[in-house]
Amino acid sequence: MINFRYHVVSLTAVFLALAIGLVVGTAALNGPVADNLKSQITALNKDLGNKRDEINQYREEINRSQEFATELAPTVLNGKLAGRKLAVLALPGTDQYADKVISMLTIAGATITAKVTVQDKFFDPAVELDLLDLANETSQPTIPFADVPANSIGVETASAQLMLALMQRAGGPAVTQPAAGDVTAVLAAYSEQGYIAVDDKATGGAEATVMITGAPAVDKDAAKKAQSLVYMAQEVHKNHPLVVAGVGVGDGNLISAVRGDPTLVKVISTVDNASTADGQVAAAMATVERVVDDKVGQYGLAAGASSLVPKAAS
Repeated sequence: MINFRYHVVSLTAVFLALAIGLVVGTAALNGPVADNLKSQITALNKDLGNKRDEINQYREEINRSQEFATELAPTVLNGKLAGRKLAVLALPGTDQYADKVISMLTIAGATITAKVTVQDKFFDPAVELDLLDLANETSQPTIPFADVPANSIGVETASAQLMLALMQRAGGPAVTQPAAGDVTAVLAAYSEQGYIAVDDKATGGAEATVMITGAPAVDKDAAKKAQSLVYMAQEVHKNHPLVVAGVGVGDGNLISAVRGDPTLVKVISTVDNASTADGQVAAAMATVERVVDDKVGQYGLAAGASSLVPKAAS
């Protein structure tokens, strides 16, 4: 019969063996194995440091390339839009670069007749009927409600009314343009309801439009909002040149929608990297090409772009 003393002796032997193993293993690690591990760690730290240096260099190169584009802009754009009047629609999510695109347009010599910042509320499906009512109530003698689409799509109707206020009459003489007071009344009505923001100096009479677009919506109404952007673009480009510049990534972005539409891609120019200095210069160049040369092109880095920039005008 195995007694208690036997168990004690057995357990003692096991723990003694473990202790001897730890001592022997530690001694081994303190030799060649430990030296090898230290060498590998040192090499990895050096490699990590090199990678950090490379990343910093790439960042510096990117920053420098943006500076290069900005410094080159006056040479590329100087005077090419002189005497041209443009309206700018800044869509939601473009606060960080909308004014930079406008700056490039002014370097090219364009006169910005109005910068209209379109708010998220404008594309909210819940206000569809409210927009229709507002468009009807805001009808002016020289901007009549009868001239906007007769349907139940609020964004389309409201966009058409805004364009009637902001743009020249297609092919018409100056006397056919909306009265200044009527333009102010329409813009004020939409501003007071929180659909747009516009400065006090905004006027009508633009001959072309630049829409600056941001990243697509990602909420539960994202698909409906994406379609509303397309409705707006369709109304904006009617009878007038349009360039859409902004971000061309993400499901439901306006630039991809334009490029994917066999009709719109032939009449609307796009630039998909206007959040960068390179893209901002390209946006102004695309506007020159669209307004002056009456050509349409797709530019940038995303799918559907034919090149980074249009060919410089001779």
